[in-house]
Amino acid sequence: MKSEIFEKYEIIDAHAHIFPEKIAEKATANVGKFYDLHMDGCGMSENLIKGGDTIGVSEYLVCSTATVPQQVRTINSFIAEECGKHQQFFGFGTTHPLSEDIEGDIAQIKELGLHGVKLHPDFQDFDADSSEAFRIYEIIEGELPLLIHCGDPRYDRSAPARIRKICENFPKLKLQAAHIGGYCRWDEAQEMITGFENLRIDICSSLAFMSAEKAAERIREFGVENSFFACDFPMWNHKEELDRFLSLGFTEEENRMILAENFRRFYK
Repeated sequence: MKSEIFEKYEIIDAHAHIFPEKIAEKATANVGKFYDLHMDGCGMSENLIKGGDTIGVSEYLVCSTATVPQQVRTINSFIAEECGKHQQFFGFGTTHPLSEDIEGDIAQIKELGLHGVKLHPDFQDFDADSSEAFRIYEIIEGELPLLIHCGDPRYDRSAPARIRKICENFPKLKLQAAHIGGYCRWDEAQEMITGFENLRIDICSSLAFMSAEKAAERIREFGVENSFFACDFPMWNHKEELDRFLSLGFTEEENRMILAENFRRFYK
């Protein structure tokens, strides 16, 4: 049962990962190992909904990524199947820069009724501004939005400077830059990728690593109107993430914008 304090807000979780039941435990453990973080739960759809219900989430952007090209079509089919089972899911498919048929991958995403493309340069082992990745952006620009992992102090594949090149070269590409534009590289993100018309940020996997004052400052620099609430399931607990967000000191109107209205407006 969600607390009364959340009754006044619609809440959309703009960034969540789900995995097939038979591999969910292993996949979740691998993500935790990659980031050296405790994982709050196992990344299955039912667990995502159970966590979201504690704060009254009405909709989830769900996705997964293919670490090798051979996984792409299976992952897209899985996401679509889960969206068919759960009407509150807003699914994004994936592709891979080394896929032999990127056009076919994107066609499958559209045919399945999915709403965008999710890429993770660090997991998928490619540079976000490589010529191979640019081929993907060329195909989806003006057609499908892109959710892309951004930043990591250990790697350079999705550094804010590389995300900037995407924005400069593909101005009509709707882009959701995860983790306030650059996981643990927030100063670089603020310098490199603020001010692009079609770029939005989600705030997941960020609030736990900085003060409330700094987080609020970074969100305001990108624009309250350009920011989405998200939890990066299964990495974080929904209630704890919402508590962190509500501690940032935004007005009720700004809270409503970040928690749901901006997402609805951007993705129509």
